Amino acid sequence: MSICPDGPVKIGPYAFHSRLFVGTGKYMSDAIMQEAITASGTELVTVALRRVDLSQPKKPSLLEALPSSVKILPNTAGCHTVQDALLVADIARAAGIGDLIKLEMIGDNEWLWPDPILTLEATKRLVQKGFAVMVYTSPDPVLAKHLEDEGAAAVMPLGSPIGSGQGIVNTEVIGRIKERVTRVPIVVDAGIGAAADAAMAMELGADAVLINTAIALAQDPVAMAQAMKWAVMAGRQGFLAGRMTKQWRASASSPAQGQVRAHVPS
Repeated sequence: MSICPDGPVKIGPYAFHSRLFVGTGKYMSDAIMQEAITASGTELVTVALRRVDLSQPKKPSLLEALPSSVKILPNTAGCHTVQDALLVADIARAAGIGDLIKLEMIGDNEWLWPDPILTLEATKRLVQKGFAVMVYTSPDPVLAKHLEDEGAAAVMPLGSPIGSGQGIVNTEVIGRIKERVTRVPIVVDAGIGAAADAAMAMELGADAVLINTAIALAQDPVAMAQAMKWAVMAGRQGFLAGRMTKQWRASASSPAQGQVRAHVPS
């Protein structure tokens, strides 16, 4: 059975059959990380480039610990200026990692909230340089539309603050963003804490989710990775199936009229 019931999600020139993307931070060991990534069924794994020492190619690298079957998504975590983000992206491409980049431009160090002005400018500059940019952003439909118009390959609104596990605090905003951003995927990023949160994101219409902390800090990261895989599949299938319309009053599931047949033992 296909991981995705309706075909792959396309991000720039790339296509992914799994709609669950995962991170690499906070695991107790590389071995647990490897097993969890495999259990998740993901095809896209994000790595903060600042955690990779590209100056010592003979030294064991985090990149070498990742399964060969996944595509690496370098991200600009830790960058606070547009120039820094551009530099990180250039380094990733020069190192042969590729031109798919996750853009993070944090504007508030306590809430780890993205800076909308710098995010929009960095997106524009990276697109001009030929990158396929997956943009981490605040849950704002207007900003999301601007990011799409500037050429973002995917718009990634946060569900709640990074690493908080609060789930999707404002569920309506996912639908609003989905109505405005119609040409590129919506990937819910940050805040998911449980499999139910992942399923909800997909049921709300997200095209994919990116999850790190909820898997890495679970009591059993491998089991949680598999739970997230199933939740994403179920949520997507539920969205495609089309949920029933909510009603104000009760509605009997059995017909009110007709003959009732009962079996009476002889």
